[in-house]
Amino acid sequence: MLRLTALLLGVALLLTGSGLLGTLLAVRGGLAGFDARALGLIMSGYFAGFFLGTFFAPPLIRRIGHIRAFAFYASLAAIAVLLHPIWLDPWGWGLLRLVTGAALVGLYTVIESWLNAEPDPLRRSRVFSVYMMVNLSALALGQVLLSAGDAAAPAMFTLTAILICAAVMPVATTRLVQPEVPHVSRLRLTTLYSVAPVATIAAALAGLAMGGFWGLLPVYAGQVGQDGDGVAMFMLTAIAGGALLQWPIGRISDGHDRRIALVVTSVLAAGIAIAAAVPAVQAQTRLLFALFFVYGGLAFALYPFAVAHMLDYLPREHLLSGCSSLLLVNGVGSAIGPALAGGAMQKFGPAALPLYFAVMLLALAGFTLARVLRFHRDRTHPVPFRPMLRTTPSALELMPETDTPSHPQKEDR
Repeated sequence: MLRLTALLLGVALLLTGSGLLGTLLAVRGGLAGFDARALGLIMSGYFAGFFLGTFFAPPLIRRIGHIRAFAFYASLAAIAVLLHPIWLDPWGWGLLRLVTGAALVGLYTVIESWLNAEPDPLRRSRVFSVYMMVNLSALALGQVLLSAGDAAAPAMFTLTAILICAAVMPVATTRLVQPEVPHVSRLRLTTLYSVAPVATIAAALAGLAMGGFWGLLPVYAGQVGQDGDGVAMFMLTAIAGGALLQWPIGRISDGHDRRIALVVTSVLAAGIAIAAAVPAVQAQTRLLFALFFVYGGLAFALYPFAVAHMLDYLPREHLLSGCSSLLLVNGVGSAIGPALAGGAMQKFGPAALPLYFAVMLLALAGFTLARVLRFHRDRTHPVPFRPMLRTTPSALELMPETDTPSHPQKEDR
C-alpha cells in the first residue's frame, strides 16, 4: 500500500479540487444571476463530458503514457477552471464543464489503471476500499475549503486550479512501472437487463437522482436561505452521511435479497426528500441538515446496491463487462438528471428538487417491488456489498470479484 501513496495523494488533491469546484459553481452561478434551469444544464455538461471522456481517454493514455496523459488532462482541467471567472456566461460555463468532465475522467483513468497493477486479489480489495475512502474524504474536504473562502472571489477558482496542478507532482514522481490500459468490453444492455433487470433500472434511476444531487443540491440550499458557508456545510453534511452510513446500510443486505434492501432504502430516502420539500422543514436548519445527512447515506448506497445485485447473478466471465455497462447506464442518467431537475426548480421553486428525488426513488421502489412480488431469486454467487462512488470502469477492475482470467473481447457500445 505504501508504494501507492503517491497515487492516492494525487487523487486526494484532485478530488478536493473537484469537490470544491462543483459547489463553488452553484454558489457563484447564483450570485451571477444564473437561474436553476441554466445551472442544471451547466451541471449536465460535466456529466456529459465525463461520459464522453471514457471513450477517448484510454487511447490517449496508451499513445502518450500515463504521466504525460495525466499532465495533459490536469493542464486542460486547470485552464477550464481558470476560465470560469473570465467567461461569466451560462453557455460558456456549460462548455467549460463539458471540458472539465472529459479532463477529470482522463485523470481518474490514469490513476485507476495504475492502481490496477496490484496483482494480489486480497490487496486489490484493500486498495479499492482505501481508494473509495479517499474519494469521499476529498470531496468532503472541498466543501470545507469553500466555507473558508469567499465564493464571489476569483481566488477560489485559482485555488481549485492549484489543487488540480498540485495533483500532478506526486503522480509525476512515482517510480511505479506504467501499466497497460486494458480494453474493457461492454455487455449488451439487452443481455444485462435480461440477467439483472433491477440492477439496470436501479443504475439508471440512481444516476438521474444523483446527477441532480451533485449538480443542484447546492442551488437548493442557497434558495432555501443558506449563505455561501451554509451551502458548503450543507453539502459537507450530505457527503458525510454518504461516507459514514453507506457501509452499514449495505452490509445489512448481505445474505438477503438485495431487491428488498433497494425497496426499503429507496422508500426511506424518498420520504426524507418529501419532508425536505415542506417549507416549515426548510426553515429549520438543523432539521434540514440532519435529514440530508441520512439522505446522503441512503442515496449513496443505491448505485453500489445495483452493482452488488448484478454481481450476485451475472456469470463470472461477464462480471467486468457487466459492470462497465452498468456504469454506462448510470452515467447517462447522471448527465440527464441535472437538466431535468433544473427545469423543475425553475418552474416550481426549490421544493421541486427534493420532490424530483422522491419521484425517481419511488419509481425505483415501485419497479423493484413489482419484481420481488413476481419473481423469487436465489443468489447464484453472492458477493459482499462495497461502498463506492461512480468513477470509471478501471475502478471496477480493482474489485477481486471482477478479476477474471479473461474477458469478452467484443465491445458493444
